[in-house]
Amino acid sequence: MGNIRVALFLLTLSICLFPQLSSAQLRRNYYANICPNVESIVRNAVTKKFQQTFVTVPATLRLFFHDCFVQGCDASVIIASTANNTAEKDHPDNLSLAGDGFDTVIKAKEAVDAVPQCRNKVSCADILAMATRDVVALAGGPSYAVELGRLDGLSSTAKSVNGKLPQPTFDLNQLSAIFAANGLSQADMIALSAAHTVGFSHCSRFANRIYDFSSQNPVDPTLNQTYAAQLQAMCPKNVDPTIAVNMDPITPRTFDNQYYKNLQHGMGLFTSDQALFTDSRSRPTVNSWAQSSSAFEKAFIAAIIKLGRTGVKTGSNGNIRHDCATFN
Repeated sequence: MGNIRVALFLLTLSICLFPQLSSAQLRRNYYANICPNVESIVRNAVTKKFQQTFVTVPATLRLFFHDCFVQGCDASVIIASTANNTAEKDHPDNLSLAGDGFDTVIKAKEAVDAVPQCRNKVSCADILAMATRDVVALAGGPSYAVELGRLDGLSSTAKSVNGKLPQPTFDLNQLSAIFAANGLSQADMIALSAAHTVGFSHCSRFANRIYDFSSQNPVDPTLNQTYAAQLQAMCPKNVDPTIAVNMDPITPRTFDNQYYKNLQHGMGLFTSDQALFTDSRSRPTVNSWAQSSSAFEKAFIAAIIKLGRTGVKTGSNGNIRHDCATFN
């Protein structure tokens, strides 16, 4: 009996000391007996949304990333603000999240809940994780098995976002540190940065690189000169703030390793993109993945699965939301 008490004490202590181990409950077949067709239901809903607009791809990918980096992968970024609470989605760093990402999750949730057996049994956090896998595949990227079993978070505040998301001006040290805070390595960071192979950015996010880099160099010298001129043409000074440009000018609608080839030619849109090539510590990885799409895809799959384990909610720390945008 004494041995059992000691074992239970040690188990309780380990859970208290290592809360990230809650991700151990994630497994690929989590819904097998709850909602057996959930993955095909979600995939069909995401495909339908994708057929309406390609923005579904970068919007969903970015939503997943911004969700997981703030309080873990718990769909807290989808919560709408109320009169009494400014939610994560209304933090300045999240205002540029495209509505199509939110709509993708909401539509997939509606499709899942339309099946009586599945109604209110599948979390919004898991639906976002599945939708992310699906948009990568729909854009020509690799598919992978998604680990499931997350609960939805019980809080969402704008202040919780402060300092949690990488900025377009970050250098390698800053990028590595913010990813390490989420249990992700430098290689994971370089792999996940390739999400910028799809999607777009508003001019204000990189205007400093093409107009006001420094007193000696108005244009960032690490930027390809021809590309810089193209960006200036698309983003003149005092440009309409709604104007956006493709982050990958070569294959903007394909999830591929072109992102790394662009970096080799000085065509990373953000400082944080180009830093991966200009810094000698990360350049060999960029060169390797520019050369081998299979090596890149393998690294991306490992990194995004790892990202999906961040801050998973279990037990009384979460629930399954009936409406992804509001708490139960």
